[in-house]
Amino acid sequence: MRLRHIEVFHAIMQVGTISGAAQVLHISQPAVTKVLQHCELQLGMPLFERVRGKLYPKPEAHRLFAETEKLHRDLQGIRRLAASLKGRAVETIRLVATPTIAISVLPQAMTVWRKAFAHTRCELATHHTSEIVHALRLGEADLALSLQDPRHPGIVAEAIAEGVMTVIAPAGSWSEEACGKPVSADGLSGALIGHADNDPLGQLLVAACEAQGVHPVFHTVVQTYQIARSLVEAGAGMAVVDPFTAASAHDGKVQRRAWAPAIPVQLFLLTASHAPLSHGARELVASIGAAARQCLAHGARS
Repeated sequence: MRLRHIEVFHAIMQVGTISGAAQVLHISQPAVTKVLQHCELQLGMPLFERVRGKLYPKPEAHRLFAETEKLHRDLQGIRRLAASLKGRAVETIRLVATPTIAISVLPQAMTVWRKAFAHTRCELATHHTSEIVHALRLGEADLALSLQDPRHPGIVAEAIAEGVMTVIAPAGSWSEEACGKPVSADGLSGALIGHADNDPLGQLLVAACEAQGVHPVFHTVVQTYQIARSLVEAGAGMAVVDPFTAASAHDGKVQRRAWAPAIPVQLFLLTASHAPLSHGARELVASIGAAARQCLAHGARS
């Protein structure tokens, strides 16, 4: 199939008629019919049943549609890029972050950065670190943020901020004097909120507890640090989370104490080793680093 075949076929599958496809593609009905006939001729099979002027996709058409959907999206992306270049748009920065950083650090960083790059297009997405590595290696992202160094030969990891694991508890759990002191494993109490077994920070926490002779029992287990924070804010229990999540918790609902002995947590900038950053992307990284450090300073003061 040629690209024009795929374009016409996709339009027909979406709207169901030759006339509708012609309107979507801004071409004549005879042109759509001609391309479809040529497509079916090359494939050596009909893709649609024609009944009283209507087209009904055959099973082969449905299978073909599923396979061509991604290519069609890519074509649309190419058109948008071409239009952007024609309009002399500055650039597009594709940033991927883990959910924790996307919620706790990026909003402030983007707000500051936008003052100097008001017209630069920035595409934001959230993924877990393994998916981030895949996106960077395939060239689907320009830069990424994670609390893990994936230690991948094709990925450059640069620490841009550092804090420590932090215990968060519902307001009123500790006295004001206690809040200024770190808390160790034997200080955990009440309904504990834990992390999934494959979570790297969660594994560090369990190892730290066991090193102190404590075997924590988690009454609730969550997939993301944001869920743990929300549960603590609602009074559902105590959790040990990364410092960015802890700092972004509601001050009036949560108390914070550093974990002892300290477990360092770094925020990493991840880039593909073969892809240097543009000026706009480098400035965005600077804003992210500043916002991350400001976030940690807020958490330390609270």
